[in-house]
Amino acid sequence: MTRITSTAITAAVLLLGGCATPYMKARAAENDQVAAVEESLAGQRYVAIGSSFAAGPMLPPAKPGAPVRCGQSMNNYPTLLAERFGMVLTDRSCSGATTNNVLGPWGDIPPQINSVTPQTRLVTVTIGGNDLNYIGNLFTATCLYRASQLPPGSKRAACGTVKVPTEVEYARDEMQMMEIARRIRTVAPRARLVFVQYLNPLPQPGSLCAATPISEEHAAIVRRIGLRLSEITGRVAQAYGAIVVEMNQSSAAHTPCDAVPWMIGSPEGYDGRQGLQWHLNFAGMQATANDIGWWLTRSGVKQTKPTVTVQPQSVPQGVPTIVVPPAVPGTAPTPKPSPTPTATPTASTGSGKPSRR
Repeated sequence: MTRITSTAITAAVLLLGGCATPYMKARAAENDQVAAVEESLAGQRYVAIGSSFAAGPMLPPAKPGAPVRCGQSMNNYPTLLAERFGMVLTDRSCSGATTNNVLGPWGDIPPQINSVTPQTRLVTVTIGGNDLNYIGNLFTATCLYRASQLPPGSKRAACGTVKVPTEVEYARDEMQMMEIARRIRTVAPRARLVFVQYLNPLPQPGSLCAATPISEEHAAIVRRIGLRLSEITGRVAQAYGAIVVEMNQSSAAHTPCDAVPWMIGSPEGYDGRQGLQWHLNFAGMQATANDIGWWLTRSGVKQTKPTVTVQPQSVPQGVPTIVVPPAVPGTAPTPKPSPTPTATPTASTGSGKPSRR
């Protein structure tokens, strides 16, 4: 079937003396949208915004030229994704960042959002967790648990307390994320906007293991924060027509207690070689890049490397993905095909389809 282009419709309008029918207008708008999504991102500008789940602290090798305190890795998901689609990456992800640090400066580090320009064609966002002490609570809970296991009379570290966010803090986090999305849409209206959910750091209730040394009481608090954060992220993505990549769901069978973990947890005696505890290992970063890539290709983005398999990451337990990153600093990571998926991710809108922008 021949597709009527917007150029052809314009010509027809001229023949009619400049009077476009409602049908013509609708077809022109429809075809302009199709043309917008059928594109390659090769050579286009990509800005990664986020906290440590995007940056990859202690995941080798470290990214040359990045602020040391941000802990960016050459194997974080923005880098893997940019390589796959041939994009020009501006990686602004920074460990410890809050929504304030996206919208405003953080000491000597400029606002992350400042790197978004009208020429930007892709923006990924993983933010909001530090505003609610999501991962910070895991470190505190680990400290408290290990202190509770010490013999009576032992010297104990000062651990602090596990914090439960107030409703005001949840509301502020959502408001800040809405503002981030609004400003991205305003500055870069042609950019695809992708919100990436935080991976699930804990197994289901009653399934904690040696790699997740916290109490069930504290685990319940962390799980609740994770649920609320995912709901907030979903609402923000829906409000601004963004794609949401539900890594919280696809990682549910890949917690530190599972056979193929995508997160490290805090095992006793861990040496830090695979990344910071309670953060993503290389398999987790690769799975995240794979899921984002799957949604991008589903929304119409052309791959620049047809040999790379981009699939949603529903990996059966016991089927290992890559768990050891390239060891040579500066070496570009090489994506590998994933096992055949058993399910596809769903969008927060409930439509089962990503928003197309």
